[in-house]
Amino acid sequence: METPEIPPALDVPAAIAARRSTKDFKPDRIDPALLQRILDLTTEAPSSWNLQPWRIVVIDDNDSREALHKACFEQRQVLEAPVTLVFAVDIDAWEEDMAPIIEQARTLGAWPDPYCKSASEAIPVGQNALSSLGRLREYAIKDAMIAATHCVLAATSFGLQTTYMNGWREDAVKQVIGAAHRDEIVIAVLVVIGHAKKILAHPGRVSSKQTVFRGRLPEAGC
Repeated sequence: METPEIPPALDVPAAIAARRSTKDFKPDRIDPALLQRILDLTTEAPSSWNLQPWRIVVIDDNDSREALHKACFEQRQVLEAPVTLVFAVDIDAWEEDMAPIIEQARTLGAWPDPYCKSASEAIPVGQNALSSLGRLREYAIKDAMIAATHCVLAATSFGLQTTYMNGWREDAVKQVIGAAHRDEIVIAVLVVIGHAKKILAHPGRVSSKQTVFRGRLPEAGC
């Protein structure tokens, strides 16, 4: 049986323009090679010190989708779409990951020796400072959200549609992905991926005069 070819991709501006938050999905499966390509592009995302704290769990079997559906307050996209990606983060992983990540960057010629030395000293200081301030979770989630955005644009570029999901019970989602008793695992966001039944019209945006400013925000009430 021939493996279907991955379709030509939209360029980045076209993918940004085509992206929609989709509510109605067809049950059609996503070709495994295409899904893998999307995941590969997702993990090209940047992260603080390249620590890549995300742990992306692919939910595509019926039992897990049913359980995730319940964890997401029974939002139907999880059942209708063939794939949901759970973007979790491991807030403690940096301790083991730091040294091999630095060495890989050195070997590939991406980070010169002085920078590698600086990273090996600065990363523990920074991560421990964030931990003492109770902000390590927040910063790891920011990295995962960057990866999720890469995922959504990659999927859109190949003709699929997505929706970000932020309505779920964290304890229940952790149960689905096998992390119920792991305090170091935190859920950042879920991304549903599939073939849309209908591409929605662009809902519009407020004027950039209300959202984009140069140098500083205007005074309140202005």
